[in-house]
Amino acid sequence: MLTLTYEYKIEPTKSQVVAIEHYLNVCRKVWNYVLRERKDWLNSRKSNVNACSLVSEYIIPADEPYPNYVKQAKSLTETRKANLELKSVNAQVLQQVLRKLEAAFLDMSRKGMGFPRFKKHGRMRSFVFPQFKTNPVKGDLVKLPELGWIKLRLSRPIPDGFTLKQVRIVKKASGYFAMLSLQCDVKVPDAMPHGHPVGIDLGLEKFLATSDGELIARPRFFNSLHCQLKLLQRRLRNKRKGSNNWRKLNIKIARLHQRIHDTRKDFHFKLAHHLVQAAGMVFVEDLNFKAWAKGMLGKHSLDAGFGQFINILQWVCWKEQVYFAKVNANYTSQQCPQCGTYTGKKDLSQRFHHCTECGYKTDRDVAAAQIVMIRGVGAAGQAVPEIAWGDVLPGVIDLGKCPGTRKSKKQFLESLTRAQAG
Repeated sequence: MLTLTYEYKIEPTKSQVVAIEHYLNVCRKVWNYVLRERKDWLNSRKSNVNACSLVSEYIIPADEPYPNYVKQAKSLTETRKANLELKSVNAQVLQQVLRKLEAAFLDMSRKGMGFPRFKKHGRMRSFVFPQFKTNPVKGDLVKLPELGWIKLRLSRPIPDGFTLKQVRIVKKASGYFAMLSLQCDVKVPDAMPHGHPVGIDLGLEKFLATSDGELIARPRFFNSLHCQLKLLQRRLRNKRKGSNNWRKLNIKIARLHQRIHDTRKDFHFKLAHHLVQAAGMVFVEDLNFKAWAKGMLGKHSLDAGFGQFINILQWVCWKEQVYFAKVNANYTSQQCPQCGTYTGKKDLSQRFHHCTECGYKTDRDVAAAQIVMIRGVGAAGQAVPEIAWGDVLPGVIDLGKCPGTRKSKKQFLESLTRAQAG
């Protein structure tokens, strides 16, 4: 089953805007209520039976079951019969709020995420219509339950052969958007290794370097608009919180942040398509970008958005049937791609690779990208390019266990040969 999500901006009328805001407000209240219910149940059981909590808690009977999704969905159905505010909102939309909270609790153990938080006014930004009896899209209009026909800005046509499964309405700083989830009963096989290989090395001096010698400069999305953002936030500090001018200034700040986000994402998509056009295989380093974000250059790393770019590049490769893989990132900048000599750790100020053994000269990032390409080709079992050295391929074995930063080049080659022979 192939699932695609297409995003379109919508142009609701004034009455539809009021209805959308009402939906968001009711969903926020339901979220806070069911979260409070779960939190009270957990807090009532966090102390021993012979001790009292230091904070006052509700006393819930010991035989009261945990308020999971099934119990809360049943309670919601009964409450909607008497509550006019809940009755004014589509029942399936409210059920999706409960499912989202259930997923948030499961993600604490599955993904190591934090405890769900309450949402203040304006923090609930989306709701979902999970199913439709018939296709609600006709031309540039979409028909939603209780909202009626809403105009879409069809920036790209909806593909044929797909069935619309659900619609998510999202509120952003620049307006309202509709996320259309489309499904088609088809299986797309993963791409096999073939064609021209391209290795990619990411960095902060240059956004990336390829094994073909191409260097892409790093656009400073946040830094270019930082002065304007700093001025708006300084003006916001002098406004009375909750006033009309405070709200207007908050909207300006949110639009500026969205402009930065949209510009960065557009650059990532265009660059990913550019790299995939002339490649049959794409290899990148398996890096820990969370560690990058916590370092001294964390602000610049987050501004570049390397994690988002890798996800987009992987998606574009899958769409264009280009093989994508991650390789070991250890010692990519400490080897010569021409002869395989261990050149040792380089200082960050040294931006040029010069091998004293074979005399190979190139940009430091390009040399690292060529090592990434050689490792990826070796792992994929394809024919090794001419740049590979002899019978030993850097990265075919686990280099993290063989070379050390204190070893000489001779010791490095001997340990590498022994490991490959063993």
